[in-house]
Amino acid sequence: MPTPRSAEPALHGKTGVVLCWDIDGTLLTTARAGIGAWEQALLETLGKTLGLGALPTAGLTDVEIGRLLIERLGAGSEPTLLGSLLARYEALLPLRLHDRKGKVLPGVWEFLEWNREHDRVPCILLTGNTRAGAAAKLRHYGLSGFFSDGAFASLEDPDRVAVARKAVGIASGLQGEGFVPERMVVIGDTPHDVNCGRAVGARTLAVATGTYGVAELDAAGAWRTLEAIPEPQAFLRFLK
Repeated sequence: MPTPRSAEPALHGKTGVVLCWDIDGTLLTTARAGIGAWEQALLETLGKTLGLGALPTAGLTDVEIGRLLIERLGAGSEPTLLGSLLARYEALLPLRLHDRKGKVLPGVWEFLEWNREHDRVPCILLTGNTRAGAAAKLRHYGLSGFFSDGAFASLEDPDRVAVARKAVGIASGLQGEGFVPERMVVIGDTPHDVNCGRAVGARTLAVATGTYGVAELDAAGAWRTLEAIPEPQAFLRFLK
């Protein structure tokens, strides 16, 4: 496991830590219910089908997934086409989340509920989902009320590093003067999450609750790695 940095910020207060959470594989799993929404969106938007069950999407943003699907179908690169596909996916996702039995991942609900009750650490989203896609998933799994704000993928910010830069601005607004990116803790389950956090100077906490194991996440350069989110107070001690 990588050695933690020597300078450790406080956990709360105006210059404290901000936790920046990924969604899929970190907060929850939809059991890949979004695949059905993408497949239906492709059919309705492009008039073509593509089986996506074996397509590796972990760590990709919704915009990157949309581009990949269009490329696989040889449908060209017209920006309006990608926008139309994303919009249809967003509209279909709330319906297709019922197709499979997903869940909130271990330790997540307990920490978020405890943290809200005790008002300890600001939590925002840093996700490859679009804003509408993220809202659908959080609403479906009852997590909507735990996050004050978030940074999301969009046509203007298509990759995770761009999204992470947006998150820096949000975190800075929450904590005020004196805030530095190292006071962000980016929590995610893939090397993509680790890389985007490191790219903006944040600390990166990897959780092996998705498709990657502890060894792979350590190798990606995570500041710290966990099997899953522990009980709330132990989690906060771990962040010190």
